[in-house]
Order: sequence, then C-alpha cells, then structure tokens
Amino acid sequence: MTEEGGRTARWLQALQSRVRLGKFVSVGAVGAVFDTTVLLVLSQFLGVLEEIAVLAGIETSILVMFALNEYWTYPDSGEQGRIATLRRLVRSHLVRSGGITVQFAVFVLIYRVLFAPVTLFGLDLWLLVAKGAGILFGMSVNYVFETLFTWRVQQS
Repeated sequence: MTEEGGRTARWLQALQSRVRLGKFVSVGAVGAVFDTTVLLVLSQFLGVLEEIAVLAGIETSILVMFALNEYWTYPDSGEQGRIATLRRLVRSHLVRSGGITVQFAVFVLIYRVLFAPVTLFGLDLWLLVAKGAGILFGMSVNYVFETLFTWRVQQS
C-alpha cells in the first residue's frame, strides 16, 4: 500500500468510530443549545442584528464544545498540558472555520432568501429553522475536520 493509501485508510478508520461520532453529536447538541440560546437572547430580546447574533452564538458554542470534546470525546488524543490544549483550541477555531462558513451560509440562505414569516408568541420560529439547518450542515464538516486535524485521532 502506498503512503497516501495508508494515510487515507487511517483517516477513514478514525472517522468510523461510532462511539466517538455519538459523543461528538451529543456534544454538538449541547453546543446547539448554547448557540441557539445566545442567538435568541441577542436577536429577539436585545435587538442585535440576526447575523451578528448568529456569529456570537457560534463562538460561544465553539468554546463550550471544545471543552467538552477535549475532556470527553477525545480525552486520549493529542499531547497533554496547557500549551498543547491551547494549540488545539487555536487549531479548532481554524478547522471549524469551514463548518462556520457552511453554517452561516445556510443560515443566511434560509433566513434571508427563503424567508417564511412564522411566529409563535412573538418569537420568530423561522430564525430557529434557519439556525437548525445551518447547525446540521456545519456539524458534518466539523466532525471530519476536528477528528482528523484538531485531535489527529488517526495518529493515536
């Protein structure tokens, strides 16, 4: 097997862990709660522009999810210590930029382009539809890149 073929095989093996994927999705659900809560509080109660509120929610969820992933999803991956953890946090932000871009683009497309006025008790439900769709698309991108590049599971 070529070096490239061996690397691809290690990457695919790292991504196939059902336990790790389950943990990642569970952590993502917690992150989605933080993300959506920040979005709603900022946009619906404090009057912040929805796109700004989305970005603030994303950053909040990234920090929460990093901490949970660091200590639960990928506890034995990567070097230990503060500097190594800080490096992973920086790498996580860089790696998640792809998922953030996907999430934000899907949100804007659904919320601004495909807008449908749906409210309940004065709450903009279309905002939640757009946010949820963005999270789902962004999560798939994030799982691949976080597993392979932030925690480098295939090297463990």
